[in-house]
Amino acid sequence: MQKKLLGAKQEQILTEWNLAKDCLRGCEVWQFDQRETIITQGGLFDRLLIVLAGKAKVCTLADNGKNLVLAYYISDGIIGDMEFAMNKDEAATTMVALSNFQCIALPILPNETYLRQNTLFLNQMAKGLAEKLLLSSENFLSAAFYPGKQRLCGYILQSAYKNFFTDNLTDVAATIGMSYRHMFRLLNDLITDGILLKVAGGYEIIQPVQLKQFANGYLS
Repeated sequence: MQKKLLGAKQEQILTEWNLAKDCLRGCEVWQFDQRETIITQGGLFDRLLIVLAGKAKVCTLADNGKNLVLAYYISDGIIGDMEFAMNKDEAATTMVALSNFQCIALPILPNETYLRQNTLFLNQMAKGLAEKLLLSSENFLSAAFYPGKQRLCGYILQSAYKNFFTDNLTDVAATIGMSYRHMFRLLNDLITDGILLKVAGGYEIIQPVQLKQFANGYLS
C-alpha cells in the first residue's frame, strides 16, 4: 500500500460527501495494487475509506473456510459505514482489490464528533447502506433461482474491470452456489464460444454484449 496527501481532486470528493476538509484531521490517500488486501475480517478498523477509483471485492469468511463475495465497488461508495454505524472497531468483512484501487482514508477517532454531528453526511451514508442491503438481497435471490451459466456470466460482468476478469475461482464457485468443477466447465464453454479469452492473470472479455445477453435476468 502507498500513502500520499490529499490533492484538489480528493478534496472535491470530500465535498460531494458533505465533508469539509478544514474540519477533518489525518486524511490520506491510500493506493493498493491488484489482489492486495485492503481490510481483513476481524482486524482493527479505525478508518472510513471513501472509494476514488478501481474495483474491489468485499467478502465474508464462512464457517467452512470459503469466502462468500458480498458486493463490488466501482469508483464510489464508502467502506466501513456499517462498522461506524454500529460503533464497531473490528472489520466485519475482508476487502481485496480486483484492480489498482485508490481511496481516501479518514481516521474515525479524531473526527468522530464532527462526523456524527454531520446530518447531511449521515443521510448520504445511510442511503449507501440501504443500497448495499438491496444488492446483497438480489445476489442471494440470483444464486437461489437463476441457472448456473446465467449466474456465472452475471458474476463475471459485475466483477470485471475494463473488460478484464480476475478472481479466486474457488471463491467464485462458492459465491454463485455451484461446485468448482461445474463452474470451471461453464467457464471453459465461454472460452470455447469466444466470449472470453484466457490470458495471464485472468480472462479478457472478448464479447461483452453476448456475455450480457447470457446474464440477462441476473443483472437488472
